[in-house]
Amino acid sequence: MKPHTVAILNSSSGGPADDDAATRLRTVLDEKGLDWQIWPAGAGGELAGLAQRAARSEAAIIVAGGGDGTLNSVASCLVGTDKVLGVLPLGTLNHFAKDLHIPLELASAVDTIATGRVNRVDVGEVNGRFFLNNSSLGLYPRIVDRREAERKNSQRNKWIALVSALFLALKRYAAFRARVTADGRRFSRRTPILFVGNNEYQIEGSHFGARQRLDRGRLCLYVLHSAGSWGLFKFVVRALLGKAWRIKDFDALQAREIRVDTRRKRRRVALDGEVCDLEMPLHYRIRPGALKVIVPADADKPK
Repeated sequence: MKPHTVAILNSSSGGPADDDAATRLRTVLDEKGLDWQIWPAGAGGELAGLAQRAARSEAAIIVAGGGDGTLNSVASCLVGTDKVLGVLPLGTLNHFAKDLHIPLELASAVDTIATGRVNRVDVGEVNGRFFLNNSSLGLYPRIVDRREAERKNSQRNKWIALVSALFLALKRYAAFRARVTADGRRFSRRTPILFVGNNEYQIEGSHFGARQRLDRGRLCLYVLHSAGSWGLFKFVVRALLGKAWRIKDFDALQAREIRVDTRRKRRRVALDGEVCDLEMPLHYRIRPGALKVIVPADADKPK
């Protein structure tokens, strides 16, 4: 039998998890004879507070139910501890779950937590904040801010708000000068978007945008070359359609530590799809094996 388990459910994650997520989860747990504590939570401070409370509790397994932002909030409280993260992918994109081959269907995800094995994965860090997937500055944080404003002002569907925000951001986009140091290598680039991933993202082939491993102990850095609004639009469309990026369009490298500086003292920075203000310069580093997470028992073991 698995040790004491607490499940934190974000009721506003915006994906397949509807308002009855807790009810559906209780039904699945009853059918499987599992006894978990379920803590429903709203976004923001309430979610973070419950995550901190769970991290201080006697529970050995802390389950996060929601999207990648929810997983980030919960996992950030577990980094470097003996607590184990369980994943219920209830968001829109569920990048972290997909890269770990965790099933997206609720009952199957519960089975994984009940019967899977514990694996250690790397965590990215920037100025004391953690990310499981990636961090970026420039265009993407602007799109997220506009998307949330669109949803708040018009109650639009998340995808409709995203498309509207994308066009507005592209119409008014401005590149910025980034000074980058990556494991001692230095360069300066004028760019509309700078992207730092927790381990390497595939940029071509059928698995575009996915990661094969989350335990290689490397950050990946992509700095898009400034190409004007039309060039940027074509790049974004290719990315949304899952098409391969052209190497000539960006700088790409891997490093353990990355420093990014700009003229502004503070910038909007995206962390796993959520946006916050951070002081410059940004100091990125990788935390190898810093998080314990339950993955399917038949998932590939680290090589």
